[in-house]
Amino acid sequence: MRLSLVLYLAILSILVQPEQVWKDQLGRVTLLSGILFIMLGLSTDSTPSLISSRAPPPSIMGLPPFPASLDGYKYVILKLGPLQLTRKGLSTATTSACLTFTIFQSASVFLSTTTPEQIAFALRWFISPLASFGVPVAEVILTLLLSLRFINLVFDEVRNVALGIVSRRINWQQLTILETIDVFFTYIRRIFRNIFVHAEQISQAMIVRGFRGDSTTHKIFLSADSSNGVANYISISCLFGLIAFVTLPKFLMQ
Repeated sequence: MRLSLVLYLAILSILVQPEQVWKDQLGRVTLLSGILFIMLGLSTDSTPSLISSRAPPPSIMGLPPFPASLDGYKYVILKLGPLQLTRKGLSTATTSACLTFTIFQSASVFLSTTTPEQIAFALRWFISPLASFGVPVAEVILTLLLSLRFINLVFDEVRNVALGIVSRRINWQQLTILETIDVFFTYIRRIFRNIFVHAEQISQAMIVRGFRGDSTTHKIFLSADSSNGVANYISISCLFGLIAFVTLPKFLMQ
């Protein structure tokens, strides 16, 4: 089930994202999940247990020996010196690697295919009943919308500064450690200065449009016309079906 979900996300990313996006994203996430799988798989049962059983062997107590396990069953799958891959390690590594891949890749697909306005609109639809309990829904939505808009500005500034460093062709080998640190701090200060300039421009644009600090009196227009109702119902049905497919066997086994 976990591997099928990972394969589904990978195919979905290839279908809905541009080639230059999914190649870079899938490569990085797969590399991270693979490193996590190897580390957890080989280290889960590699360390010997410090607690040993104090019970005497069955022969001393006059009991028959434990029956032999089924033929072909091996708890240790692979052994590399002090490291070993066991069934417990394989299960732990598979769960962690698949969960990591699912979290990162699903977030990437979600953010690359959904506009900030649609995200804010969906969240406002879900948490609007909490307004009767005193939750500032309008302020939360406005903060989320500004944060989603601001994230792109931060990445753009980092990319522009990185391109500026590369274009200057600095010979790092001729610089001392203090000079290298000074160059990095100079560019980091430039990044923060540009980010603060963008933040000030956003605040001035909001003031010009009539925002005075009270989000309840300021009308926020969220465009969600591009959303397909049939696709939404199909997606929600698939989500509930997946949850039922995972949880129902556990209740039936109990």
